[in-house]
Amino acid sequence: MPLSQTLKLAFRFSLREMRGGLSGFLIFLACIALGVAAIGGVNSVAQAITAGVADQGQTLLGGDLRFQLNQRDATPAESTFLDRLGTVSHSANMRSMARLDDGSDQALVEAKAVDDAYPLYGALETAPQLGREDLFGEKSGVFGAAAPDLLFDRLNVEIGDRLKVGSATFELRARLVSEPDAVSDGFGFAPRLMVSMQGLAASGLIQPGSLVENAYKVRLPAGASEADLKAIQDRAASDFPEAGWSIRTRSNAAPALSSNIERFSQFLTLVGLTALVVGGVGVANAVRAYLDGKRGVIATFKSLGASGGFVFTVYLVQILMIAGLGIALGLILGAAMPFAASAALQSVIPVPAKGGFYPGALALAALFGLLVTLAFALLPLGRARDVPATALFREMGFEGRGFPRLPYLATAVGIALALAALAILFSGDRRIALIFVGATVFAFLVLRLVGALVQWVARKSPRVRSVALRLAIGNIHRPGALTPSVVLSLGLGLTLLVTLALIDGNLRQQISGSLPERAPNFFFVDIQNSEVDAFSTLIGKEAPKGTLVKVPMLRGRVMALNGVSVDKANVPWEGAWVLRGDRGLTYHAKQPANATLTEGSWWPENYSGEPLVSFSNDEGKALGLKLGDTVTVNVLGRNVTARIANFREVQWETMGINFVMVFSPNTFAGAPHGWLATLTEKDATAAEDARLLNAVTRALPAVTTVRVKDALDVVNRLVGQLGTAIRAAAGVALIASVLVLAGALAAGNRARIHDAVVLKTLGATRRTLIAAFSLEYMLIGLATAVFALAAGGIAAWYIVARIMTLPSHFMPEVAVATLVFALVITVGIGLAGTWRVLGHKAAPVLRNL
Repeated sequence: MPLSQTLKLAFRFSLREMRGGLSGFLIFLACIALGVAAIGGVNSVAQAITAGVADQGQTLLGGDLRFQLNQRDATPAESTFLDRLGTVSHSANMRSMARLDDGSDQALVEAKAVDDAYPLYGALETAPQLGREDLFGEKSGVFGAAAPDLLFDRLNVEIGDRLKVGSATFELRARLVSEPDAVSDGFGFAPRLMVSMQGLAASGLIQPGSLVENAYKVRLPAGASEADLKAIQDRAASDFPEAGWSIRTRSNAAPALSSNIERFSQFLTLVGLTALVVGGVGVANAVRAYLDGKRGVIATFKSLGASGGFVFTVYLVQILMIAGLGIALGLILGAAMPFAASAALQSVIPVPAKGGFYPGALALAALFGLLVTLAFALLPLGRARDVPATALFREMGFEGRGFPRLPYLATAVGIALALAALAILFSGDRRIALIFVGATVFAFLVLRLVGALVQWVARKSPRVRSVALRLAIGNIHRPGALTPSVVLSLGLGLTLLVTLALIDGNLRQQISGSLPERAPNFFFVDIQNSEVDAFSTLIGKEAPKGTLVKVPMLRGRVMALNGVSVDKANVPWEGAWVLRGDRGLTYHAKQPANATLTEGSWWPENYSGEPLVSFSNDEGKALGLKLGDTVTVNVLGRNVTARIANFREVQWETMGINFVMVFSPNTFAGAPHGWLATLTEKDATAAEDARLLNAVTRALPAVTTVRVKDALDVVNRLVGQLGTAIRAAAGVALIASVLVLAGALAAGNRARIHDAVVLKTLGATRRTLIAAFSLEYMLIGLATAVFALAAGGIAAWYIVARIMTLPSHFMPEVAVATLVFALVITVGIGLAGTWRVLGHKAAPVLRNL
């Protein structure tokens, strides 16, 4: 028969077979729809946010171009260059202390000063909405300011109240509702306080060496293309090679946000793919159970002369049609997610998600769904193809048939490899995707081994007197047992959940427990050279038992490594963060007490030769640096090249004063700079901390004081929110696991009915059978939970201890929760299906034996 006629006939038989409905494929549909919806929805939302950033790039950046300089203003030549490009708006950002007019309370703020041209794009929204002069103008020596609700609540102030920042007084004239370019300024630990450039100048906060970021935003003439922006960037780099400015364009308005969205969407995509792959086990179970129920039909087909290939085609067409329905349901849900997210994410991400239809993301999800279906359905279909009709009429099903013939096995493996290749190819970070694929394959193999080990232990266990327990142990290792399916389906989801719970718990424990014990009480920033002695005297008076550590502090940008521009250097991802943005820099004549050299030696105390630098060991090795290499940094508009004299171990987790680079003192001779200090006083109470904070703010208003506990509280809240989002995403994989578990138990119902009828005929009571089945599910669930705890614990330890380099602790509460969850799910779902099994009449079953 020609292929076209074979397919046509197979399609007709498939439609007739499916007239009975989809009752055996509900789990199949749910698994495929869930995985496809997760992948398609996550990628659609990510593309929606990316589209929102692209469409509003000018507003989010505050201009077509943004030139940022640290610790200095633009020179006259640089200002002339910028003015010739178009309309320029200058803003300045710095952290400072805002205190009440009577000095009774204070708070850390992110001060932002803007000029008359602000904003070049978008609108500044305040409540009430005021003109610039009314909002920021000076009235009787008092400048205006706007702040968000957070600052009003923190200081318990109202509109019209006054604050002091530095030596200037500001009146809170409006609440800050929306700041159009906030996302381009990056994440801040403190609430915004927006003032005028004149107000910031009057505060006296800007001194030589102050940690201030100057942003020059340029609005180009209409019609400027991306090529024009690139040409301006190239001209700025060639005309001012030592400017050290960071240049961003409207197409890269929020690189940190875009990068984080990309990473998070990649993680969620991998979680969705995990759910889909776990659902693939459900597909295999559903196909096997469906074919098992069609034994008589398949036997009839073969008895009437149908070839094995024709039987295979008939049921493959059915599986693909059902998979198509599940994929369609998943795509509908995935397509709706950007519209739902556009409203839900507005309070979380300062960029509107652009609702719309994203065919690329949905097509990828559909392709993943189809490949997973084929990869897991081919093996049971191939086994059914080769079973002779006589065996089908005689036997209970397809158990114990081994692998199908080589073409089916090779095709299934090939599709699985294609699925893995696509997951890696379409990933933003292929290294992470490769690790994920390897871990998934490894987890499947290990879970298969765990299932086999549980069956082996059950087989070798001694004979017990309890009838129910003996039946349960026998069910665990009998042919066609549920053990491998249950362990595989529930094990993967539980392992993922345990891993994430332990990582989240360890991070929270570090932030709320261990870190505060090791960290200093305060960081003090922007201490001027003229105030260092007065500051030390004040701390000695207010905290005589405290330990004060102070170092000189500058900001610099790494420009080149061994004479090669960092823009052209091939930098591994582990050390790339060192080259992004500006870094804190310092100098020391003597080796610091907390510095342990791993290579090289410290310079002499009165060293005056070529500039030398001590580099953090881990970061230096990640960048491929070695002793004698050179590092070029730009400080205050001047490029300085230093040679690496030594590497040292840095304990970042101590939260003390640590720098990637420490220079010899002659490197920055004569450069204006401030000082950074820490105060550690472990026995200080909250009231004593508050008194010290108030005393420093009153006496030295230009010094910015950061209470470490407050900063850790902010980080803890962020980690909590992130952890909740990640656990919710992992819940998708766990839901898929539970669905597959339900499908696996349902797939074994026919064999359960047979067992129950035979046992009841031989005198077993309903109570005995319920006890036996409950014990069986409990033992399998317990074994799965123990594996999940072991595997999840090892994975969490590796991530926390080896990657994050933090102390790792096992958490008993996670173990208890995992055990309880596994037992409740396996026993609960198992008994729900068993109860229906026990109600079957014996006669119909016995007649077919």
